Amino acid sequence: MSELIDKINETLSVIKKVTGKDYPVGIILGTGLGGLVKEIEIEHEIDYGDLPHFPLSTVESHQGKLIFGKIGDKNVVAMQGRFHYYEGYSMKQITYPVRVMKFLGVKTLLVSNACGGMNPLYRRGDIMLMVDHINLLGDNPLIGKNEDELGPRFPDMSEPYSEELIKIAEDVALENKIKVQKGVYVAVPGPNLETKAEYRFLRAIGADVVGMSTIPENIVANHMGMKVLGISIVTDECFPDNLKPVNVEEIIATAMEAEPKMTLIMKEVIKRI
Repeated sequence: MSELIDKINETLSVIKKVTGKDYPVGIILGTGLGGLVKEIEIEHEIDYGDLPHFPLSTVESHQGKLIFGKIGDKNVVAMQGRFHYYEGYSMKQITYPVRVMKFLGVKTLLVSNACGGMNPLYRRGDIMLMVDHINLLGDNPLIGKNEDELGPRFPDMSEPYSEELIKIAEDVALENKIKVQKGVYVAVPGPNLETKAEYRFLRAIGADVVGMSTIPENIVANHMGMKVLGISIVTDECFPDNLKPVNVEEIIATAMEAEPKMTLIMKEVIKRI
């Protein structure tokens, strides 16, 4: 048995003392986007610090708890607070919770993030359904020995974000008169925001929004055969010819303002899958 599987089993042994249920839906909540937790009928909470081999979030807006409960009739496990490459964690550490989720029964993963909008048709506060991504993090969580028990050496990425889940999310948005965009997310290491020249470059290679997360978790989820729905909230407008300074407080405030719409979409998608 590999070292990674041993670690996962150690983490699971702590979780199993708290809950023995299966959780078919996993949720990862991004910066300023922890509000979905209020929609969960919470049965158990475990601090990351109490879970062996779990990293600890160093970003002040991330709570750092694993939440177990129900949305509708579905058992869900939610990460209230995620990990980023810029915090100094390895890709394997960042994606470790996704590995654990798989062993808790997760088949569908919903991921949210705050991002900068580069598509000139996007505006601050818009919600974007992720249809594809570009990995410019300079690293990949699958580098190294492949764990054949977890997934194939060369996982297919022709549909990194489930078209079925995107369609359900679009239907929910339409029914509730919520405007949604569909586009491509590019991830960069951060933690600094981008320069004007970098925004021009990222837009030129086909990205609609830019962020610093989500792609590692998506790669690992696909590696293990999960379906993924990714939802981004545009927290600032990154137009090079009209670029204005922005700070994290403004980003979080915008995320929280748009969050109820995203929460409604995610909650209804979970009920329909």
